[in-house]
Amino acid sequence: MLLRYSAVLTLAASLAAAPALAQSSTRVFTNARILSIAGAPLDRGTLVVRDGKIVSVGPGGSVQVPRGAETHDLSGKVVMPGLVDTHSHIGGVAGGDGSAPLQPDVRVLDSLDVRSTGLRRAQAGGITTVNVMPGSGHLLSGQTLYLKLRGGTTVDDFLITLSDGRIAGGLKMANGTNSIRSSGGGPFPGTRAKSAALAREQFVKALEYRDRIRKAGDDAEKRPARDLGMESLVEVLDGTRTVHFHTHRHDDILTVLRLAREFSFTPVLQHVTEGWKVADEIARSGAGSSIIVIDSPGGKLEAVDLTMRTGAVLEKAGALVAFHTDDWITDSRLFLRAAALAVRGGMSREKALEAVTINGARLLKLDDRIGSLAPGKDADFVVLSGDPLSVYTRVEQTWVEGRKVFDLSDPKDRLYAVGGYGATRGETMHAHEEE
Repeated sequence: MLLRYSAVLTLAASLAAAPALAQSSTRVFTNARILSIAGAPLDRGTLVVRDGKIVSVGPGGSVQVPRGAETHDLSGKVVMPGLVDTHSHIGGVAGGDGSAPLQPDVRVLDSLDVRSTGLRRAQAGGITTVNVMPGSGHLLSGQTLYLKLRGGTTVDDFLITLSDGRIAGGLKMANGTNSIRSSGGGPFPGTRAKSAALAREQFVKALEYRDRIRKAGDDAEKRPARDLGMESLVEVLDGTRTVHFHTHRHDDILTVLRLAREFSFTPVLQHVTEGWKVADEIARSGAGSSIIVIDSPGGKLEAVDLTMRTGAVLEKAGALVAFHTDDWITDSRLFLRAAALAVRGGMSREKALEAVTINGARLLKLDDRIGSLAPGKDADFVVLSGDPLSVYTRVEQTWVEGRKVFDLSDPKDRLYAVGGYGATRGETMHAHEEE
């Protein structure tokens, strides 16, 4: 339920322990136009942050400023939640190899280079949480990884740990032309029908694996041999791991929804280029859509009907919509353009801003922690020079869990924001068909 600002929002309970990289001091950000996404915009609002969490947010003059807090006057600036990118390939990741079309045991965790400058570009674009995925050249190319762009030198510094101790991430699947090999006859499918059949076969195996484990109970001798791939698919069947399904054409989208109904999981539909053709079906399914919004379509025939109207059509149908970069398809530094282009295509301003913040958090099942500025949530936010939908607006600062990870006024950070020698060092272009 949306929070109202008739009274100051404060955090009554003590805050949970902050991550090791979060700042321990109290900071107060004043006089900004705050787009909390949790409620109406605030002119000359105040945001209080302590130990990596939001303590309070409210109208200027109504929020109690803690004694001794470090104060930042943001007059003339706009503050909004950190952006959530639900589909990216930063970090030079790779997924499955050519040995099989479905490889659920493969993990992005084991192939991510967090020192790649792609992560710095994402910070420069105001992105604070990102779903890093392998490519779509397989029916199932591996386990995705949800990252907090806190900064650090190892992948462990960026991980999001769930309440049950698991590392946050999903599973990347695909259909359509990317995962089809024209010859067929080998392990990879030669048709759309065969693609669906192979995916269905893998889920049936996972059901049988889960049943054997349940029937064995505590009897170790009756339990099947451990199967890492089946374990990740069982998590999908149990609803604890989300399938991010690359799909473009309207018939491919409906195939995904058919598989999801058959095996009782709710996918995130990635790309859904022709989602506007089957918007009502998507809305009825309950599946969320992670779409890309670009002004210069091309690249493959199945994306020929891409339109900036997709977000608006899905919004009207009542479907949950978030945006993604598919970086490099959209450079992470230009992510806010997706919201602006979607509004040009007919989407409401409110839903377009939700699509780069809270809706992405919902698709990643992290909306209790990120995606809006509300007491108790992680202090992930962006300081902008102006309106987020203006082409003239720049990301000036990016904060993750109360720690500033990007500052446009710092020459080292500015390099990643504007380009130049060294700005793309160590990066690998993403090729869907080859991964």
